[in-house]
Amino acid sequence: MKQFIVDAFTDKIFSGNPAAVCVVENFPPEKVMLNIAQENNLSETAFIVKTGGGYKLRWFTPAAEVDFCGHATLGSGFVVLTQLEPNLNSVDFETLSGRLSVTKAGKFFELDFPAYRYEKVPVTAEMSDAVGVEVREAYLSRDLLMVVDSLENLQPNFEKLAKLDGMTQAVTAAGKDFDCVSRVFAPKVGVPEDPVTGSTHCLIAPYWAERLGKKILNARQASKRGGNLRCEVLGERVKIAGQAALFAVAELKL
Repeated sequence: MKQFIVDAFTDKIFSGNPAAVCVVENFPPEKVMLNIAQENNLSETAFIVKTGGGYKLRWFTPAAEVDFCGHATLGSGFVVLTQLEPNLNSVDFETLSGRLSVTKAGKFFELDFPAYRYEKVPVTAEMSDAVGVEVREAYLSRDLLMVVDSLENLQPNFEKLAKLDGMTQAVTAAGKDFDCVSRVFAPKVGVPEDPVTGSTHCLIAPYWAERLGKKILNARQASKRGGNLRCEVLGERVKIAGQAALFAVAELKL
């Protein structure tokens, strides 16, 4: 089994969000895929299977299979469009979240994702206690989005974050050099902090697009590794573009 490790949402290795992409003829048993994800110990390991019209794609954290992942989709598209089928300009993936496409756009790889529908929820003392700063607003879809004045004094408590609603818990603020900045935590699925999260920007981008009155946003995920995302909000879809860098190619001995 060939495996690629790709740093997504960055133009250089050792930054962005690393994803493993395993190329297989058929999906192995779920236990094997989970074991591989645990061995890699990255936030996501993707498995892709060639089909007549594209690829099937599944994502695993070290703890569980998930229904949607942005950076590992970008990584998978990067592998297909630069390593496996460099003659192609775009590729479609069949996933648990439906058909997702990745398209080459110069140095960028553009993802076409569904926008999250979200609702405003009451801010609780538990939210502010979990992130260490005052939460001004909160919104819920698959993920929980907490709006704060600044990320500078954020002090996340992963045990407390895991008790909040949402598969992941995102904290966002208006940016200075970017339209918005964020950090994203996913302790419920074994990822204390995710370096760069494409899927959660399907919630972050629509929120800031409405707030700022802009369709195109430059976003920064301010984790230790950090990453940049270019987001375009188009009604019920969000196009998220980023660069990627190949870190490693390996042959798994299975």
